Amino acid sequence: MSVLDNFEEWKDFLGDRLQHAKSEGMDQNVINNMAHQLGDYLASEVEPKNAQEKVLRDLWNVASEEEQQAIANVMVKLVQG
Repeated sequence: MSVLDNFEEWKDFLGDRLQHAKSEGMDQNVINNMAHQLGDYLASEVEPKNAQEKVLRDLWNVASEEEQQAIANVMVKLVQG
């Protein structure tokens, strides 16, 4: 089973990666920009595995660049716990 199959596992995985990045001294702006790049990749290259991922992809695809950055920032906040 992939972490993409279950939204809670996906959030946990992202949260773990976020904590690791912070412990390595990565700046919040860099983290947010990486989240935006990840969102671009997922929206264009990865088929959603569950309803939550489909909603996120659909929102991403209709959003402007500024709105996509906001979505990425909110996802970072969501997994920060």
